[in-house]
Formats: sequence, structure tokens, C-alpha cells
Amino acid sequence: MHTLFQDLRYALRMLRKNSLLTAVIVASLAVGIGANSAIFSVVDSLLLRPLPYPQPDRLAAVWLHSPAIGILRDWPSPGQYIDIQNENHSFEQMALAQSRTFVLTGRDQPERIFGARTQSTLLEMLGAKPLLGRLLLPEEDKPGKPDVAILTERVWKRLFNADPAIIGKTIVLNGNPFIVAGVLQNGFALTNEVMPSETPMDKMDIFAPLPLAADAAKNRGDENYNIMVRLKPRVSVKQAQADIDIIASRIREKDKRDASFGMHVVGLQEQVVGDVRRALLVLLGSVGLVLLIACANVANLLLTRAAGREKEVAIRTALGAGWQQLARQLLTESVLLGLLGGGAGLLVAQLSIYVVRSMNPGNIPRLEDIAINSAVLVFTFGVSLATGILFGVAPLWRAIKVDLNTSLKAGGRSGQSDGGLHIRRHSLRGLLVVSELTLSLMLLIGAGLLIRSFVRLQSVPPGFTTDHVLTMEVAAAGKKYQDDKNDKPIINFYNEVENGVAHLPGVVGEGLVSALPLTGEVGWGGIKVEGYTPPSGQELQVDYRLASTDYFRTMEIPLRKGRFFTEDDTADKPQVVIIDEKFAQRFWPDGDAIGKHLWFNPKKPITIVGVVGVVKQYGLETDGKIATYFPQQQRPDQRMFLAVRTSSEAAGLSSAVVNRIHAVDPDVVVYGIRTMQDRLHDSLARQRFSSTMLGAFAVFALLLAAA
Repeated sequence: MHTLFQDLRYALRMLRKNSLLTAVIVASLAVGIGANSAIFSVVDSLLLRPLPYPQPDRLAAVWLHSPAIGILRDWPSPGQYIDIQNENHSFEQMALAQSRTFVLTGRDQPERIFGARTQSTLLEMLGAKPLLGRLLLPEEDKPGKPDVAILTERVWKRLFNADPAIIGKTIVLNGNPFIVAGVLQNGFALTNEVMPSETPMDKMDIFAPLPLAADAAKNRGDENYNIMVRLKPRVSVKQAQADIDIIASRIREKDKRDASFGMHVVGLQEQVVGDVRRALLVLLGSVGLVLLIACANVANLLLTRAAGREKEVAIRTALGAGWQQLARQLLTESVLLGLLGGGAGLLVAQLSIYVVRSMNPGNIPRLEDIAINSAVLVFTFGVSLATGILFGVAPLWRAIKVDLNTSLKAGGRSGQSDGGLHIRRHSLRGLLVVSELTLSLMLLIGAGLLIRSFVRLQSVPPGFTTDHVLTMEVAAAGKKYQDDKNDKPIINFYNEVENGVAHLPGVVGEGLVSALPLTGEVGWGGIKVEGYTPPSGQELQVDYRLASTDYFRTMEIPLRKGRFFTEDDTADKPQVVIIDEKFAQRFWPDGDAIGKHLWFNPKKPITIVGVVGVVKQYGLETDGKIATYFPQQQRPDQRMFLAVRTSSEAAGLSSAVVNRIHAVDPDVVVYGIRTMQDRLHDSLARQRFSSTMLGAFAVFALLLAAA
């Protein structure tokens, strides 16, 4: 131990003596080790750390898929859920759930709350515990019970001031009374990453019962639900998949689905990670290369310094020091440098995590869980230790190969002689330089290809213009809007909103749509086309959107043939539809689609009156399905996106637009206020993040190689 402390004191003295070189080395290592620690913290959070639920390895989700018609993941229906429940041999528990947007009224301002209608087993499976009251009860899975609500602690504190007497009180959600039955303990979270929904959500804050009627098994077309399951003990996802394949084949025959129809069982951890795994491993490999370049650079610097220490090494050898003692001393110095670099690297890692959160790349789930924890500290220590040994090998090899006689005879204080190793020394340094340049070139090529792809992606036309367009979501969720037999209140509300917004100063145009591009909103369904009979075992699926009269003009989506919707396309007039250009080219490549008919309901033909340009609905890099647009007045929906084209800065009109909406009905909620430029920018966040990170690593690697 005394010898170790002596070596440590000597190492500190030598590092202090060469303070400038020490600072350069520590800075180089800090960036290399810090980048590795930062990326490892992400890997630890996503790939290594289990989800915060009981026995998370046994939790899974069930999805539909029909790859032959372009559906890689679809939500199941209640009827399919009941089939799985009755026929499976792999699941210990199952829960059917449907995400909902609730509007809380009866307050000064209406509040939007993300939540879910769900069976009682969901909260139990996910380990939720009540802070106040209770969870959902099994008897509430059947009709006939009063509506109750379970709140998260977060929304209880934010909207109800942590009222301890909240249990038993009635709140109004979407115009209907709900009795608050419980408040969940702090720490419970159900996010869109864990239970993806058709409507993009963040965290779900309210849970209400989802009662299934006696005829729920017949509800097979409403594919808008999530199925969560807990596997039986010792049943793997692979075994469950084999079980579900048999059930899917029966459903395929019974419901006459396309030949590629099937079901996937996806482990919950895998569902959360998704396609981020590959990107993370690429980044981890990239920062590993950066660290290797830093090690080669530091080794080169230490080799340069070693040339000035040849006489010191020769004298110590002449006085009886063995090569083991020299190795211990030199490795102590290099390991100490590595640990100093690791300590500084933790600061770099913390800063990097802050930058990643600020960039909000959109493709990193559980972003708030990423932190410098004990696992990251152990990883950083291990990397620092290994790094110190790695870059210390070259100067150590140089030292133990010193020619004793030549070095002692050499003149000068620093012993500038090559000690009989001129060729070998320069060969080693040359090899290190070549290695640095090679690794840097690899990173530079990879970054260049990624950046070029990103630049090309930015030039892809989205099918509409984004300049001077303000967008927002509007939810008319009051009780008067929920009468399935009377759509007039919804139609009148949105007509008044459009008329009011249209007369605001600076407004050029306004329009409504059920699924605004680049928002992640989805909606599709099966359709029949006049004159087309699909091959046996196939079905035709299209994107389904509602749009108001002026939506296409507002977004500047071009009209290719026919006409846009007009004020005459009302519920009491023949049903009409507008299709996109891809739809028309597929079925009428040499003819005219105008006047042809589609069927969603076999008894009611829908006439095609217009063809518009193709819109990049889900991202610039994604080719969506063929699309259909229906008049909002013929198929009204309570929740719509409002797009407003302005003559100047779009964001400046947001307050005036919201005030005009609330002047029509103060109880509707308006949220998600963004410009289309912002939405386009956010849609590219994933590609921008990857390009930026890899580009930054490549630049740093080049700077190291050039140093």
C-alpha cells in the first residue's frame, strides 16, 4: 500500500509538472468518456433498466397486422379481444383499453385530460396502488354501473389542489358526470410509449371503466382498442406467439380477412424501445470510435513526452528498478489521467443529457428517466480505468525497450537521443496517427451519408405549404354534442367557428380536418371501389379523413380534377368524397375518377367529386396509404384540427382565434396550438438528432486526429 501511495504521489507530481499537457489530455478524454457515458445512460434507461411495473418481462401487448395491404400494426376490436380471451392458453391476465381525450368542465376554463376507458385488470397488471380511495372494480367491467374516475396524483394536485376529500365527488367529463373513486399513488405512469393510441398522447391521467355489453363479441369492425396481457409463468413471448397464431387463423377465416392478416405478441419492453434500439447501438458504436481516437491521440502525446524521459528511465533502471516497477509507475500515471478524464467526462455527460432533453428528438422514449445513476457511474469508472490502461500501453512499451547504454551516454538534460529505437518509435507513432485518421474517416463517411440523407429528406415536398399556417385542436365534448341521432349541434358549432375565424383581421383562409398531417393522427378503414374486385384473400384499406369546405385551399393542397367540397355538401344531400392522386392513378390510370363510386357501407354509394394532390400524412420519409376525404358536414366529429392561413406571422393570431372559438362555446377546449412550420420541424427531429450527434462525433474525431 505504501508503494502504491508513493507511485501516486510521484504521478501527481509529474502531471503537475506538465500541467498544460495534462490539461489537453484530460480535456480530450473528458469528451470521449463523457460522450460514452451519456449514450450509455440512454442505453441503460431503455435497454437495461426494466419498466417500472411488477414482473415487466411478463407484460406484453397484442396487435393486428396485415402486411400485404400495408398495415404493419393495427389496433384490435372488442370482438377479437373476446376471441383471444376465450381461446388462449398463454395469458394469465388480459385487459382491453381505449385511450380517450377527456374534457373537464364546470371550472373557470375547460381542461383537456388524456386518459383511457379500460377494464379493471389493466391498473392491477401495471401495479397501480391507490393513494386515496380504490382502483377500478371487476363488476365495473359490465354495463349498469355508474361512471367512476380514477385520477393520477399528478392531475389530482394540478387540477384539484390535492383535495383530500375528492373521493366521492362528482366531476364532469365530456359533458357526463363521473364519481371520483380513487387517486393513484405517486410514481405510476402510463405513457403513449407503453400503450400507443390512435390519438398521440403523453401521459394518461384519468381512468374510467370500459364495460362490455353481452353482444360485444359481435363488435369486430371497431378496431380502435389496445390489448394488454400478462403471460403465464414460464411462458415466453415466442410460445405466446405460437398460441396467438392459431387464434388469428380462426379469426381470419371467420371474419374473411385478407390472407396476410395475423396478430403479434410484443413484449412491453420491446414495444417501448421500438426501432430506437438500432439507432442507439449505432450511436454507442460511434462514441466508442471517438474514445478509441482519443486514446490514440493521448498515446501519441505520451510517446512524445516519453522521448524526454528516456534518461530518467535509464537512470532508474541503472539504480536497480525492474521493468515491473517502471510499468507500475507509468501505468499509475496513465490510469490517473484516465480517472481525471472520467471525472471531467461526467460533467460532459450531464451537459450532453441536458442538451438531448432540450433537443427533444422525439425518438427517445422514457426521456425523463435518463440520468447519471449508479450504473452510469460504474460504467464511467470502468471505461476510465480501461482507457487509462489502453493509452498507457504504448509509452510503457517504449520505456521498457530503452537502450540503457545509449540513453546514459546521450547528452542533454532531456535525453533527446532516440535510444536506439528511432525507427521503432516513429513507426509506432505513425501507426497511431494512421489509426486515428482511419477511424475519423469512418465516422466522417457515416456522418456525411446521414447528413446527405437528411438534406434530401428536407427537400421532399409535403404536398401542402407550411408558411403562415396556424393549427390547433378543438374538442367539442359537451353533452349536447354526444347525441348520435342529432349531429346538428356539432355541425353548427364548427360552422360558427369557421365563420368567426374567417372574419378576423389577418386571416386569409381557415379549414377543419380530422387528421392534420405530421401530427401522428391515424385513421383508416376498408373500402370497395366501383369496378374493382380484390383478389381472393385480400382487402382494400385507405386513409380516412374528414375535411371542411375550405381546408384544401387553406393548406394549399392542389386540386387535380373535379372540385372541392362546397356548402351544399350537407347531410341531406348525396354523399360525396374527394380522393388523392395516388388513389386515382391506381384504379383509373387512363380514365377519369370523377363520378365513380366508393362504398364504405354496401347500401350507400359515395360519389367521387374531386382528386387532390398526395399529402405526406405521417412524415416526409413515409409513403402513406391511398387517401379519401369526406365532407365534415356529412360525417361530423366532435374533435377536429383547425388550420388558419394568415397574411403575416401565424403565431401572433393564436389568442384571437382561441377567443373567437370560446365566444361560440366557452366549454370547448382548444389545445396543441402550433404553426405548421413547427410541426414540420418536429417531424424531422429524429433524423436531425441522429445527423447532429454523428456529425458532432465526426468533427471532434477529426479535431483529435489533427491535434
